[in-house]
Amino acid sequence: MPIHPHVQTVAEAFLSAADSEAPGLVEGLYLTGSVALSDFRPHVSDIDFVVVTARTCRDTDRDALRRVHARVRAAHSRPQFNGIHVTWEDLANDPRACSAVPSVLSGRFRSRASADVNPVTWRVLAEKGIAMRGPLPVELDVWDEREGLLSWSMGSLDEQWRRWRAKAGRLLTPRGLAVLGSLAPSWSVLSVSRLHFTLRTGEITSKSGAGFYALHAFEERWRTVVNECLRVRRGSSVPSLYPNSLARRRAALDYIEMVLDDALHPSPA
Repeated sequence: MPIHPHVQTVAEAFLSAADSEAPGLVEGLYLTGSVALSDFRPHVSDIDFVVVTARTCRDTDRDALRRVHARVRAAHSRPQFNGIHVTWEDLANDPRACSAVPSVLSGRFRSRASADVNPVTWRVLAEKGIAMRGPLPVELDVWDEREGLLSWSMGSLDEQWRRWRAKAGRLLTPRGLAVLGSLAPSWSVLSVSRLHFTLRTGEITSKSGAGFYALHAFEERWRTVVNECLRVRRGSSVPSLYPNSLARRRAALDYIEMVLDDALHPSPA
C-alpha cells in the first residue's frame, strides 16, 4: 500500500539512526494507526509505530533508543513519531500481560510506559500493519482475541474516556479550554466513536471510518457534530457548521456523554 512520502522519510530516518546508535537491536518496524488504516492526515495524524527489538531492552538499549528518537524528532518534529518497542515474544502474548516498555508518547521518549500496549494496537498490526523492516504481519505470531479486544475497549470508555469527559467539562481548565479549539473535539468525538464501533462489531476502523459509522448508528440530531468533526479531520476549507467555538464544544461534550451512556448502559433490545 502506498504511504505518504513524509511517513516514508521519517521511518527511514528512524531505521538509519537506530542502526547507527544500536546495530542489530531493531529487527522490526511496523506502521500502525492512521497510516495502516489508510486515514493518515498530516495536519492531525501522528505516525504510529511498533518497533520489535532483538531482546528485552536493557538500560543501554533504552539510552540508545532515547538518542535515536531525539535525532528523529530534531529532524522531523511533525507529525509526531509515536509508538512502542516490544519483542517478538511480547507480540505473541496478551498485551494486557505485557510490562511497561520503552515508548514514545506525544513525541517524547519514555523508558517505561504502556499507553499503546493494548489489544487495538495488536489487532491493527496483525491485520493492517505496514512492515518497514521485518516479516510481513501475516507471517507473524500476533495475539488477537476478540473477547480481549472488547473487554479492553469497554474499559477504555469506562475509565479513560469517562475521566476525560469529566475534566473537559470544566471550561476553565487546560483540557476544557482545549475543547474550544477544533482539533480536540474532532479527535475525542471520533475516538469514542471508534470504540463504540469496536464494541458493536468486534472490528477496528479508522477515525474517519468511525465518523461515517456514527452518522448512521446514532440519532439524526448528532449528525451535525459528527460532520463537523469529519470536516476538521479532512482539513476542509468549508466554514464550521457551528456559529462559535462554545456551541461546538457543548455539542462535542454532549455527544461523548451520549456515546458513553449508550456503550456502557445499553438499552434492552
